[in-house]
Amino acid sequence: MFLCCDSYELNTYLIYPEWRLTTDHILLTITIPITKEHITTCKRTIIKNSDEEDKFIEEVIASFTKLNLSKISNISDLEKVVFDFANIVDHTWMKYSKLINITKHSKSWWNDKCNCKLENYRFSKSIKSWKSFRKTVKSTKREFFDLKIQEIANKKQGPWELMNWVNKYKLPAIEMIKYNGNPCLELADL
Repeated sequence: MFLCCDSYELNTYLIYPEWRLTTDHILLTITIPITKEHITTCKRTIIKNSDEEDKFIEEVIASFTKLNLSKISNISDLEKVVFDFANIVDHTWMKYSKLINITKHSKSWWNDKCNCKLENYRFSKSIKSWKSFRKTVKSTKREFFDLKIQEIANKKQGPWELMNWVNKYKLPAIEMIKYNGNPCLELADL
């Protein structure tokens, strides 16, 4: 048995010699502590089909048209143009993207309208603002998942792609033979 020398947690074990059977092996238990760990992942993103996405694309295209492409005569000139373009895209990305934390509770359908309605509810604590928030969340979810369904249906060209929760129907192992609506349970009934 090999254990980690410098880890006290992994070196706590119990040996049970009285549980030995006919072999020369002895049962052993090791307690491994598992702590709950929350790992947050941050990334920069631009929401699909948003105003920021449109502005990002427009600015990258406008900046690309301003690059001087007439003096590309060798590899180093080409590398300089590519490097300049990469800097433009990186700068524009940092300008229009926002930093988000991705957790196990993240919702891909959540948007700024949901944030606004939630803040209104937290500020007022009224039933009217709660209902408004719930209505916004419901419509946002509906729009998001309708769009996803359309993407899947158009990409795969088959409605069955949307129904992966339906399994094949399994026939029963035996089936009863009927004659005039009466079951044939014995050979004489046939």
